[in-house]
Amino acid sequence: MKTKKLINAGENAVDEMLEGILAAHPDHLYAIEGMPRAIVARNGPRTGKVGLVIGGGSGHEPTFLGFVGKGLADAAAVGNVFASPPPDPIIACATAANGGAGVLFMYGNYAGDVMNFDMAAEMLAIDDIEVRTVLTTDDVASAPLDQRDKRRGVAGNVFIFKVAGAACDLMYDLDAVENVARHANARTYTMGVALSPCSLPQTLKPNFAIGDGEMEIGMGIHGEPGVARGEISTADVVTDTLVDKILSEMQASNGDRIAVLVNSLGSTPLMELYIMMRRLKLRLDAAGLVIHTSLVGNYCTSLEMAGASITLMHLDDELQRLIDHPCDCAMFRAG
Repeated sequence: MKTKKLINAGENAVDEMLEGILAAHPDHLYAIEGMPRAIVARNGPRTGKVGLVIGGGSGHEPTFLGFVGKGLADAAAVGNVFASPPPDPIIACATAANGGAGVLFMYGNYAGDVMNFDMAAEMLAIDDIEVRTVLTTDDVASAPLDQRDKRRGVAGNVFIFKVAGAACDLMYDLDAVENVARHANARTYTMGVALSPCSLPQTLKPNFAIGDGEMEIGMGIHGEPGVARGEISTADVVTDTLVDKILSEMQASNGDRIAVLVNSLGSTPLMELYIMMRRLKLRLDAAGLVIHTSLVGNYCTSLEMAGASITLMHLDDELQRLIDHPCDCAMFRAG
């Protein structure tokens, strides 16, 4: 059975989406001439500032495009649905973001992204543009803690990019931006649950199968297998399952501050997210942890997948200051 989407032709969906985003947010974004998959912040790059370039496949909106703007990312390279951007738009983004202080690449830890961003970095080095890379690896379900470098980057991108973008905006040098981005990634933990699949615009067919009464804990944002599948449970039980795993790794102490994200994977409505947030607050209060900032909504989606993820960032003084730093992006604002 085919799914239903409000699109024209599946093969044109990404480019037509980009045209729509630029039409909606002309004060925030523009596309590099001749390179429609390279989207740049109008008020982002400036001389002497480290440039922050993010990117990845489409289908996760507002990740990545929504986080391009002053105080956050300077540019985003856009791939096809669930596919890495090729090197050319990445190079164009880095060239536009380069203010003479170097460029930081940040994206989720997926093989295609690593290959293409690394290729772009090598080509930029020929033009004497220094590039560093920090991969996001916040998905606790995707590999054991002692293999954290193999984990996927998922909704924790929101907080990790936010920290790095603030550091760039505050004119940290390239070493300092890279260090604080790695620090932010190391203190960010995400785990999710999927209830139903999504479908690609080109196929209009579900990208995985799951029973009507089933859920899968730890499924990835492209439909990668999770860690457990079983009967669907209540919001409180699901929230506890996700939080138990995160807190067992975080090992925070009484009074520590936390940034919280309860994220929809696409079709899960705010009502259900806030029911999860209610339980999450109870659990964090019981653990003696203080919620410093909280986000609830669609921040890192998987097209129309039903499900949600919880992200916790374990704050310290510097991370809190950078999380609080103002930003003004097409789909996200703070401060």
